[in-house]
Amino acid sequence: MRKVYLDHAATTPAHPEVVQAMLPYFSEIYGNPLSAHDWGKEAAKGIDRARKAVARCIGAQTQEIVFTSGGTESNNAVLKGAAMAGRTRGNHIITTAIEHRAVLSPCTFLERQGFFVTYLPVDSSGMVDPDAVRRAIRPGTLLISVMHANNEIGTIQPLAEIGAIAREHAILFHTDAVQTVGHLPIDVEAMHIDLLSASAHKFYGPKGVGFLYVRSGSKIGRFMHGGSQEKSRRGSTHNVPGIVGMGKAIEIAEQGMRDEIAQLTELRNRLVRGILEGVKKSFLNGHPDARLPNNVNVSFRKAQGEMLLRLLNEEGIGCSTGSACNSSNVGPSHVLDAIGLSHDMIAGSLRLSLGRQTTEADIDYVVEVLPRAVRKVRTFVEDLR
Repeated sequence: MRKVYLDHAATTPAHPEVVQAMLPYFSEIYGNPLSAHDWGKEAAKGIDRARKAVARCIGAQTQEIVFTSGGTESNNAVLKGAAMAGRTRGNHIITTAIEHRAVLSPCTFLERQGFFVTYLPVDSSGMVDPDAVRRAIRPGTLLISVMHANNEIGTIQPLAEIGAIAREHAILFHTDAVQTVGHLPIDVEAMHIDLLSASAHKFYGPKGVGFLYVRSGSKIGRFMHGGSQEKSRRGSTHNVPGIVGMGKAIEIAEQGMRDEIAQLTELRNRLVRGILEGVKKSFLNGHPDARLPNNVNVSFRKAQGEMLLRLLNEEGIGCSTGSACNSSNVGPSHVLDAIGLSHDMIAGSLRLSLGRQTTEADIDYVVEVLPRAVRKVRTFVEDLR
């Protein structure tokens, strides 16, 4: 049976060179990087190299990179840290209705602490209107948080425009860039970004490590109390192998980004055409052009996504119905709901996300198998009525 993994938005396989770069830091270069002896100094060199690689990829300064355990920690650190540091100046946060739960859940927590959160709507393609951001600003607005690209439908937001509005009003601007770091060009200066979250396992690095970009002068509170690591922002012994692996992964991603974008865009379009032509009453979700190169989110009328997942898995195809972090939630996707899809269309949705190893033969196999699976599910659903 052919095996086709199309769930790269959930996680990616670690690149072999990443694994090789990490190995010495488990058993040979094992010192604590804060130690003054040679063992510690060698470990610290690995961290320094990784910090430079991460900063270079997004156009930041090395001292502005804070290593974390991943996107969720980085997002929590920003939302809670900015709120607590700025609560004497205001208590209002602006975000969007389609953010990842790692942003929405901290916002809910902050609302219980007395903060006010504006959740901006999006249009039918999942796009945020920069003018809506401007209109939502009021005295006491501390933070604007808008994701770079949506993890479910792939829509890429106009960050530079939104960032310019935030800068004009002297408001901190944060973006959850978990789906875009290592995949799309990012320049924190040109995009007026003050805070940015990322996770290594989304760009072929190890799980359990990520980073937070904090523009010099941005005020956010310390988010993990303990030691003096990361300029006393995040106390905890460094995950040296993970950080080294992330540094190597982002170097590889930066070097091959242009070619990868072109390759994945071509394969994505081939998949979209094959699905829309091969399956009646199928629809593409998200922006048709301003979307991630590897993202295909489709809805099938009178079908059930969960049943499709099982049938496709039996044929060796791995994909999802939305965010892996939310897969245990039986409720409808808040993202698809926000773009105005009916319950029927939300229930019949799939997310197929391509990766470096995806081939034309893989795409053609999916285009061959998927219509049969949809027909089978539709027949089953119809028999139940």
